[in-house]
Amino acid sequence: MQDLLMALRPTIRFAPLDCPQTGTVLVLAGEGATFSEAAKSCDPSGVLTRAAKIAEFEGKLASTVEVIAPEGASVDRLVAIGAGKTDKLDEIAWSRIGGVAMAAARRATEIVVIADLPDASVSAADIAGLAQGVLLRSYTFDKYKTKKTDDAESKPADKAATITIHCADPAAAEQAFTSAQAVADGVILARDLVNEPANLLGPVEFADKIQALSEVGVEVEILTETEMTKLGMGALLGVAQGSVRPPRLAIMRWNGGAEGEQPVAFIGKGVTFDSGGISIKPAAGMEDMKGDMGGAAAVTGLMHALAARKSKANVIGIVGLVENMLDGNAQRPGDIVTSMSGQTIEVLNTDAEGRLVLCDALWYAKETYKPRFMVNLATLTGAIMVALGQHHAGLFSNNDELSERLTAAGLATAEKLWRMPLGPEYDKLIDSKNADMKNIGGRFGGAITAAQFLQRFVGDTPWAHLDIAGTAMGSPATDISQSWASGFGVRLLDRLVRDNYEA
Repeated sequence: MQDLLMALRPTIRFAPLDCPQTGTVLVLAGEGATFSEAAKSCDPSGVLTRAAKIAEFEGKLASTVEVIAPEGASVDRLVAIGAGKTDKLDEIAWSRIGGVAMAAARRATEIVVIADLPDASVSAADIAGLAQGVLLRSYTFDKYKTKKTDDAESKPADKAATITIHCADPAAAEQAFTSAQAVADGVILARDLVNEPANLLGPVEFADKIQALSEVGVEVEILTETEMTKLGMGALLGVAQGSVRPPRLAIMRWNGGAEGEQPVAFIGKGVTFDSGGISIKPAAGMEDMKGDMGGAAAVTGLMHALAARKSKANVIGIVGLVENMLDGNAQRPGDIVTSMSGQTIEVLNTDAEGRLVLCDALWYAKETYKPRFMVNLATLTGAIMVALGQHHAGLFSNNDELSERLTAAGLATAEKLWRMPLGPEYDKLIDSKNADMKNIGGRFGGAITAAQFLQRFVGDTPWAHLDIAGTAMGSPATDISQSWASGFGVRLLDRLVRDNYEA
């Protein structure tokens, strides 16, 4: 499993509150630049307090001030990190503090965080959130860099950092961090998969990565092209037929709930590279289409997170893995394919391929596992970015309760969703004169008609579709992510399961 996760990950330790004598030391400051007694003990000469006043540092959340080689102290650097209003600190804020701490430490390898605040208690869960933020911010994708650069942000690390978090109850913090680390590892796995170049991560290689989840207790089954043909997955296979790289359907099962309990299911689009097929994409930006498997990456990372933290739920993860290429055997605009459901699809645009992959995967999940609900994730449409930009993913659903729970999980993790409409007026836009449906619905409402297409394959099962085209790759940098691939969806869906579906 280690090869799935980045090589140089920081080591995180927990220790009682005291003041170290060496290294880079980071302390927390409440609103008004107030420090706890533990923080003050690291600054015996008061130089950090003076620097804060001169810099007009007021302790606002995620702000910083630093002193290099502070007078009267043996440490290399002292950094204050603003925590803002201590009564407003939540999971997102603590994660941001951890991310800012990792950024403020720069390339130091011996780092100490004094996780204590004046006039406020800091719980083990708070410390775990801070430590998770440290891990997520520390992520870099530099495995293919062979030369050093002068750019500190892109320079490959020589040595993994050790971060010691001093807190009131280190034993409780370490226990709480076990679960938080499992989720962070799932996010990191998703980021790694999306960042990988398509020449090295095709459908077969992706399936091989998924096989490694057996090491954390996930049951994995991989269906080949032959097996999918027998199942009648003509929609998925039609996308794959132009590539020399064969498709795969990966099924992941985590049985952490009661025996026989109805599972929940997550389905991901895994187009490892999307050229657009015969309806070829413009050359500009096509290199980003290595990330068109962000939904599959999120489902894979989620299954790792659930298994690693021993989630008390029965969960199914299914990802359809294909490469959409063009050659003499490629699917043509105007072709009609038959999906596993028996419904026929007129393919008017071969670049609207993700929905063809997902429809067979959704039908397979529904018919095989009879789940309590299904949530699919896909970098499906550019239209969702026109509607929502890159700060919300689109949420489409046939079930209000599931939508409300997903929205709440998104707000709790800062992986935000915005519900979009579905309805018969939109559904009729994908009716076809020559088949049961067509795979595009016209110029307007493209994200909605894509969702309407998927809804035709879910029946009465509670279902939600998350269009993560604007949030999974190339999304804005945050305090916990500086990566092109964000790993969006892992923390969101882990929270959904944790809050609503665990025993």
